[in-house]
Amino acid sequence: MNAHVDVLDLVSRLKAAEEPFALATVVRTVSVTAAKAGAKAIIWPDGRIEAGWIGGGCARGATLKAAREALADGQSRLISIQPEDLLAELGVKPGDDRDGVKFAKNMCPSQGTMDIFVEPVLPRPALLVLGASPVALALAEQAKPLGFHVTLAAPLGDLLAAPEVDRLIDGFAFDVPQTVHRFVVISTQGKGDEAALKAALAFEADYRGFVGSRRKMASLREKLLGEGIAGTVVDSVKAPAGLDLGAITPEEIALSILAEITLARRHGQRAQGTESLTRNGN
Repeated sequence: MNAHVDVLDLVSRLKAAEEPFALATVVRTVSVTAAKAGAKAIIWPDGRIEAGWIGGGCARGATLKAAREALADGQSRLISIQPEDLLAELGVKPGDDRDGVKFAKNMCPSQGTMDIFVEPVLPRPALLVLGASPVALALAEQAKPLGFHVTLAAPLGDLLAAPEVDRLIDGFAFDVPQTVHRFVVISTQGKGDEAALKAALAFEADYRGFVGSRRKMASLREKLLGEGIAGTVVDSVKAPAGLDLGAITPEEIALSILAEITLARRHGQRAQGTESLTRNGN
């Protein structure tokens, strides 16, 4: 831990590098506390403090626990660390959650109160588009404003112009993005379908979609099964990709696919939030 690093400068650098971390900020203190309002700390997913200061052991345990939980479910938290008698006056116990505030007990002799806001800062979700088809290019173009880190993988000779993406890869051999959420769309449309599908099935993803008919996917499925790829893995591919919007043009098809990905992405976040509430006894 380095308390002398400029925390806000480091926040900017970590965000640019797509590194996951939590930012804890002391928003209120009452009576004697080691840290004062405005103090900040950067916390890694494993609970280590990288930089900054939020006080000693009185606040650290509850804050680090909140940071780990926030990075797991993507939800911010407000922690109120108070002496036991003040918690009793409020009618709450350590660990209780009331109106969005999580309460913890201050075990230190100072018996001060600290309210700490813990915000998860996560990398952008990764969208991998495999192929150089008109749908693939429309997907890449539409996804960036929605906050995706977009990778386009395709033989560069198939591209008439370089698209505006975060990463452009020649062919279908690539390193898997190290991020919490990954979405993959195969839009080769006859040019390297099987190779692209193999690449898309080689790693975990929140969503896999294939731009093509069910009949075409069924034919490719048989080939992939014949090469030893498990049926459960092959069947994780949604074909045809996208919600049924009656889409016709490449732009409309791309829109339908992004709508389906957004549905999968947000549903997953809501499910994580519900699990967190259940664990907290709400």
